[in-house]
Amino acid sequence: MFTVPVANKAVVRDDAAAEMFLETPNEESFAGLFKTFTPQLVAFFRARGCEGVAEDLAQEVMLTVYRKAGQVRDRALFRAWVFTIARNTLCRHWGQRARQVETVDLEEVPERLVASHKLPAGTPAFEFQRWIAPLDSHEREALRLRFVEDWEYHEIAAAQTIPIGTAQWRVFNAKKKLAPHLKRIETVATRRAA
Repeated sequence: MFTVPVANKAVVRDDAAAEMFLETPNEESFAGLFKTFTPQLVAFFRARGCEGVAEDLAQEVMLTVYRKAGQVRDRALFRAWVFTIARNTLCRHWGQRARQVETVDLEEVPERLVASHKLPAGTPAFEFQRWIAPLDSHEREALRLRFVEDWEYHEIAAAQTIPIGTAQWRVFNAKKKLAPHLKRIETVATRRAA
């Protein structure tokens, strides 16, 4: 008696789910396709270092498959098409992560630093003025207005007679410049507390 190897059974199952969905694209056939391919996609993303977002990325791929299934030219290559979408999704994910810039949420910094060591600290406004001293005058003013005076970006832009985008950029750029400096201060404070 001839038996089908386990790997071939999986391929047959994948092909059957794909064929059913491509023949009659509806919620029921997509549910079968989703049930078949999602675990494979999750494993694909986890194997490539996306442990925390593997399920989200797999769902993104399946959403693309659902939307673009009508574009499949060769049904025999459906599985390859799905994993091409997965590869492209992975490239976009890593590209987005590479473009992320580390910033510091200045509203949280005073509490973290004061709590991280036992030395008496000045008022948050005093600490803030000391931290922003290395910045240029435009950035210092933008941060002071945004985080000490609690102004909105449009108010900062009007006060400094600049476009709102420039006000947002000054605050963002200043936070980016301060991130390594404040992390260093926090590390020193943590070591002192230990």
